Amino acid sequence: MDIRDLTESYAVSPQISPEDLPAIKAAGYLTVIDNRPDAEIPVELHTETMRAAAEALGLNFVANPVIGGAITLANVELQRETLASSPGPVFAYCASGNRSSIVWALAHAGQRPAEELIAIPAKFGYKLDHLRPQLEALGGS
Repeated sequence: MDIRDLTESYAVSPQISPEDLPAIKAAGYLTVIDNRPDAEIPVELHTETMRAAAEALGLNFVANPVIGGAITLANVELQRETLASSPGPVFAYCASGNRSSIVWALAHAGQRPAEELIAIPAKFGYKLDHLRPQLEALGGS
């Protein structure tokens, strides 16, 4: 497992397994967001399996499946709402952490400068430059 802290309260990661959840909880995360559609992954990593394992540990779990290249406003809004309502740090995962970074950036457009929303994920190799026009249009310039 490779936890990449974008902020003090939000981290992203490539795909995790149920066995990773105790370490995620021990690291202080209270909410887990699954940004991966079930159609992409083996059945043992499907949303309901991950939800059951997370909730058994007392973690909040939110399924927000993001399809690469087809992120919706609903995806962005659910990510934003989850971040706002979580009682503590949030851990989000997808295939590489990229989609979890993109929805984070879009959820913060207008709240943080676009340059910052691009630079923070870039520290971990996530290239969000293509989002600059959207981030700036949403008030994040």
